[in-house]
Formats: sequence, structure tokens, C-alpha cells
Amino acid sequence: MSFLFDVRRLRLLRDLSLYGTVTATAEALHLSGPAVSQQLATLEKEAGLPLLEKQGRTLRLTAAGRLLVEHAEVILGGLSAAEADLRALRAGHRGVVRVAVFPSAARALLPRVWRTLTGDHEAASPELRIAEHEPGPAVDALRRREADLAVVHAYSLLPRVLPPGCEQHRLLDDPVLLALHPETAARLRLEPGRKADLARVADENWLLPGPETSCHELTQRACGAAGFVPRATALASDFSVLTALVGAAAGVALVPRMALPADTTGISLHPLARPVTRTVSVLNRTGDARQPHLALVLDALRLAASEADMPESSGRVRIAGGGL
Repeated sequence: MSFLFDVRRLRLLRDLSLYGTVTATAEALHLSGPAVSQQLATLEKEAGLPLLEKQGRTLRLTAAGRLLVEHAEVILGGLSAAEADLRALRAGHRGVVRVAVFPSAARALLPRVWRTLTGDHEAASPELRIAEHEPGPAVDALRRREADLAVVHAYSLLPRVLPPGCEQHRLLDDPVLLALHPETAARLRLEPGRKADLARVADENWLLPGPETSCHELTQRACGAAGFVPRATALASDFSVLTALVGAAAGVALVPRMALPADTTGISLHPLARPVTRTVSVLNRTGDARQPHLALVLDALRLAASEADMPESSGRVRIAGGGL
């Protein structure tokens, strides 16, 4: 038995898997709900198997539907690559690359990316459109084609599954450090730069990232592995605020090295006795890396990551650009 699928219907099924309902899919694609339902029903006839099933008032993919979505991701990625190859033949084309990126990576990497792109080939460099997102929303934006690249992170204590239909390129490993006021470090007999066991700061006041972030969960897990629950005295979804509070002796915090401000005077920084790493990666949809303008930005991101000089010195904190 042979199959001949309409690419537009495959794209509809893939989009339904992203948006969750026929209504949301229709709104996103500027179609009517009945038109979407009719096309999906036709696709089911072509497949010869149920692709959707009712769950209450909503629809969900069957096992066959999920399998077909996985293949659709590959097919649509191949089509995107073919379109990219054709665009590359057109002289003078300047692409637009939409980058979803978490704030500390935006601050540390994107200025270098910009300098690389505009250094020698400014006329041909792609236009960057940057949106700051935490990793989860960044991946959602990528899969919904609202972004072309997603710069994300995953902690060694909090791994992240590669989404279907995406390719991953590792950029760097970002160690997580314990940040203390120098007086607190002296009281605990922790010399600057010395490895710290988190159990030694179990009774200290803790400064935590906002609960909506994976960085919050990371702190909870790291402290839990050390045998205690951190006593939070402040929550802030901005590491520059947390480090400023550390400099004011308000408490202690776990901070990825990339998220440190440029001037860390007034903060005592310590690697963890049980190391925790934040791996920074960039994702693209399968096949899209062949697009010339995306390839330029990917190469520039790799170069920026290799050249990034992360601050490790101790000193008085100065509030710089924020974010996680």
C-alpha cells in the first residue's frame, strides 16, 4: 500500500500538535475551524488510520498521529532546506533571523554575534530580530515558527529533552557558582575561589530566582541534594538583582558564571564541591541550518561562545544588565 500525503495537511497536523485545539490552530493560520477539521479528516482517510481522538471537549493525537507528526517534522524541514538552497541562488538576498534567547546569553553572546556579522560583510549580513525568552517559551516559539533559532540552557541536575523536529548545537558549558558576601565567606572560613559544600550554607538566608524559571528549580534541587531546603528571603527573576543583594549581605545565591555582572567586586565566588553545569545550546528546526543566513548566525554564535570571557573575580557588585 502506498501513501501520497498533501504537505499542507501534514503541516496542519503538525500545527495542531503545537496549538492543541482546532480553534487555536485555525486562528494561528487564519483559517476557519471547519476548514481545518475537513483537511484533517481527509488526511485521516489518506493515512487509513485514526490520527485524532476525542478527550473531553478537545482532541489529542493517537499513536499514529504522533508518528505522522514526527515524520512531518522531517519532511517540512527538508522543504525548508530546499527553499533555502533556492534563495541562496538569488544574489543580494539579505535574510531575517529571529532569535529567541534567554537574557544572560543575549547579554554575553549577541553583541559578539553582531560584531562578527557586520565586521566584514555588513551588506550581506542577516537582520537580527531578538526576543528574550526562558528556554521553554523559546522552544515553543521555535516550533511555532515564531523564531528561527532558540538559544536555551539545561542544567546537569535538570536535563531537557530535545524537542521533535529540532536540531541541537552545543555552545558552551557554564558552571554554577556559590555567591557570598566576603564577610559571610570569612565567617564560614571559605577562602576566595575555594570549593564550597552547600551544606555549609544551609542556615544562611537564600536569594532565589523567580519560581517561574528553571533556575529556581535548579537551586531547590542542588540544596535538596545537600540535605536542606533553602530559606528564601528574596525572589527575583534577574541575576543582577540577586548578585547586588549578595553584595549587600542580604544572603547567598547560586549564579551561573555567564549571568554574573561585569564587576563582581564585593562578592566571594566559589565553585561547588558537587559541580553543577548549565549547558547552553542553540536549536533550529530540522534542515533549517542549511539556510545561508541561519548558517551565518549559527557560526557567529559558536565563535561568540568560544570567545566569551566570563568574569570570575571577587569584588564589589555593580548592577549590570539583568536577566537569567
